[in-house]
Amino acid sequence: MSKSLTLEEQILVALRRITRAIDLRSRSLLQDYGLTAPQLAALQAIPRLNPATSGSLAKEIHLGQPTVTGILNRLESRGMIERVRSDEDRRTVRVSLTAEGERVLSDAPSLLQDQFQEELGELQEWERTQILATLQRIADMMDAGGIEAAPVLSSELADVTTSESALHIEDSKAEPEDEAWQMKDAVSDETAEGKGRGRTANRLKTTGNGTSPARAR
Repeated sequence: MSKSLTLEEQILVALRRITRAIDLRSRSLLQDYGLTAPQLAALQAIPRLNPATSGSLAKEIHLGQPTVTGILNRLESRGMIERVRSDEDRRTVRVSLTAEGERVLSDAPSLLQDQFQEELGELQEWERTQILATLQRIADMMDAGGIEAAPVLSSELADVTTSESALHIEDSKAEPEDEAWQMKDAVSDETAEGKGRGRTANRLKTTGNGTSPARAR
């Protein structure tokens, strides 16, 4: 069987390579700094908004309100932020960094991978703009407009702690081409299995004497 990839398969390979690189960066950030990417994004956004509220923070980093509330709960429990009710409006809770939060933020790395950030900086302005426009169009084509997505290199949709990490990334050594064909074979297997179940279900739709309902009439 020829292993020449179609255009669609090559696109799939590229997307999977990007996703894997993002996940590895997220895991590295968690292991080295004890922060998830959404937590770091929140720490960066709080002084930028100043004053910040849970609602404004959710809009700023493009995450849902429940997710941001969980992030703030974890950061507060670690002494990195504090939440205080506004004197003007007691319904409003303002969020600010503590001294510990400022220290952590000053030591934290960029959310972009170092290599990616360096190579991006070497490109011409029009090239960077073109990359951005292409990525935005891909997201639109995949109907990803309504998906929660903090402006960070992380494929996690929800904030997690070290013990709750939902990402278990295997250090697979498969080449990109092998990954694409493995996925293609898996789809073929699932299709064949589905057809088999369909034939079995049709055989079971018989009367008690083994005659189909149409023949029984």
